[in-house]
Amino acid sequence: MLLTIAVSGYRSLRDIVLPLGRLNVISGANGSGKSSVYKAIRLLADTAQGGVIAALAREGGLGSTLWAGPEKFSAGMKAGFQPVQGTVRQNPISLKLGYADEDYGYAIDLGLPPPSISMFERDPEIKAEAVWAGEALSRRNVFAQRNGPHVSILDEAGRHASVLKSLAPFDSMMTHAADPKNALELLVLRDRMRGWRFYDHFRTDPEAAARRPQVGTRTPVLASDGSDLAAAMRTIIEIGDAEGLMETIDDAFPDCTLEIAVNDGAFEVQMRQPGLLRPLRAAEFSDGTLRYLFLVAALMSPRPPSLLVLNEPETSLHPDLIAPLGRLLARAAHASQLIVVTHSLPLAAALEACEGALSLTLSKRLGETVVMEEHPRPAWAWPAR
Repeated sequence: MLLTIAVSGYRSLRDIVLPLGRLNVISGANGSGKSSVYKAIRLLADTAQGGVIAALAREGGLGSTLWAGPEKFSAGMKAGFQPVQGTVRQNPISLKLGYADEDYGYAIDLGLPPPSISMFERDPEIKAEAVWAGEALSRRNVFAQRNGPHVSILDEAGRHASVLKSLAPFDSMMTHAADPKNALELLVLRDRMRGWRFYDHFRTDPEAAARRPQVGTRTPVLASDGSDLAAAMRTIIEIGDAEGLMETIDDAFPDCTLEIAVNDGAFEVQMRQPGLLRPLRAAEFSDGTLRYLFLVAALMSPRPPSLLVLNEPETSLHPDLIAPLGRLLARAAHASQLIVVTHSLPLAAALEACEGALSLTLSKRLGETVVMEEHPRPAWAWPAR
């Protein structure tokens, strides 16, 4: 289970270290930084896939994602009798991401490249990375570190031995130094991060793939856009919790039953409703009904992830579905650690009442995202460049 998420220099997240529990509820007003927290966690996962540079490019590049305020706020700025203004910078411009779980921690520091003649001069560079044992980085517990192009790994004798001397600035040591013999911890950590799942956009428009029959294969993990919904539902019925699935559907849609029709290998979700002589096809579902079924398939996966992150799962749902969604999320938290980013106060309240839930309410102060609750700040240190 993840214990800490840390972000520095990313959009409104100037310097934030969040404690995490089993079921985490991140709420707050529009513009408070909820989406930035979600995207920062996704960027961390992209690091394990070797795609963090490309992911930042899709957001407009490093320059457009960096914290736009001063490096630090003076006491006068915070009190309001001194205008917010830039100060003499003490540290290099950087975007830092990191986390710690019950075994390991990982952090990455991205910065601006030096002037060059390359047409890719706007690409950020990975300046430093570190992997350590325990909750917070220190000189005693680091066993893999990267400074510039150099990567060193702790060997059996307890010394840091160089394993790479010319790692490209756009490559992560997570993808290029992981080795089952010399860097098993990197390999384990990379595979864990690759197993994180994110859901923030399900297609429900008339042309959405889930509304039409699709060729199906066993699908223990729902696609990020929900296109393989019918196959994922059938997989739950055959190798997952079929009884729990039907109970969940009845909880949200009383007296309705879910069916998976198959015609020449093409799968389609259908639903029988009281009073109708035929089942409704997916093309006839409302956007809210279809979206709820996506959430059911994602949260009842026969192969639950260690971490599941949902961004505004209440979108398009009728208020009557919020309570069943809360029960569905609470049930999923028994199998996976959940981070739920939500605008819905009723959903947040329902989840906060669950055992093991941790509430993180975000707000803005001088353009900076802060946590309103008085949680103790977890111990944290960033790797040096």
